[in-house]
Amino acid sequence: MNPLTSRRHFLAHSTLGLAALCLTPGARSAAALQRTGTPQFRLGLAAYSFRDYMKDASHERSLNVDAAKLIDLPTFIDFAADHGCEGVELTAYYFPKTVTHEYLLRLKRHAFLRGVAISGSAVGNTFALPDGARLEAEMAGVKTWIDHCAVLGAPHLRVFAGDPKGLTKDEAVKQCVRALKECGDYAADRGVMLGVENHGGIVAQAPVLEQIINEANHDWVRVNLDTGNFYSATPYDDLARLAPYAVNVQFKVEINQVPGGKQPTDFARVASILRQANYQGFVTLEYEAAEDPWQAVPRHLQELRSALAQV
Repeated sequence: MNPLTSRRHFLAHSTLGLAALCLTPGARSAAALQRTGTPQFRLGLAAYSFRDYMKDASHERSLNVDAAKLIDLPTFIDFAADHGCEGVELTAYYFPKTVTHEYLLRLKRHAFLRGVAISGSAVGNTFALPDGARLEAEMAGVKTWIDHCAVLGAPHLRVFAGDPKGLTKDEAVKQCVRALKECGDYAADRGVMLGVENHGGIVAQAPVLEQIINEANHDWVRVNLDTGNFYSATPYDDLARLAPYAVNVQFKVEINQVPGGKQPTDFARVASILRQANYQGFVTLEYEAAEDPWQAVPRHLQELRSALAQV
């Protein structure tokens, strides 16, 4: 047995938490992506950036927006194309309540004719649940969006771990791993990569998400790296730790520092971290700050474009 196979076997069968939590930030596990070539960055934009303006939003808006200013996904695609984006993330929350095959094909055609790739989607799931009907429903919802992504030609779906419900943290991690393996098998058959986002709950800390990826040990399950979702004294170190597992990057213009709270993101530093990890893929602006997105997003896209272009 070669060393890589031995290590993969150990990570998959080690006791809960031991493998990933013993890794130093600079260490690479079997699940870390070993990309050849040089870093390649593609600029993208997430529909969530306009969450208060999306006509079909399934969540409450934080702003009371004039109905005349609401937009749909094709209009969002137009905005991204007009501002030089290579890709768009079409978040599940902004699709019509009933998503038909015909609608997906029309959306795919529209993006293609505008010269923009549909880089992925996102579904608001939780896997930190006991066995039973609710967990089965959550996995079914993820599988539905895997199917939607396959129709759209979107290679990535970001998913979430969630907060433990009736479970200890270790039990929740185990359930998440089990669900990711099952959904990963489903995604593999359809050519869609699952990216688990560092998004609070059981993955609020970088080592636990690293553990989950290694425990899942699945070719089609890695990390959706959100630059603004770490809440620690060393968020840039957390980014560097997980960057080798990233298959998609959600770029935030603010980063969380503990103590200190929200601070402007150091665009150049994040770009450097991604280069050091030899990241190749979409870097998708997901704008969440307070300024009007219609004014702020074009400016931040340009700033991000410049940071990614630096050698």
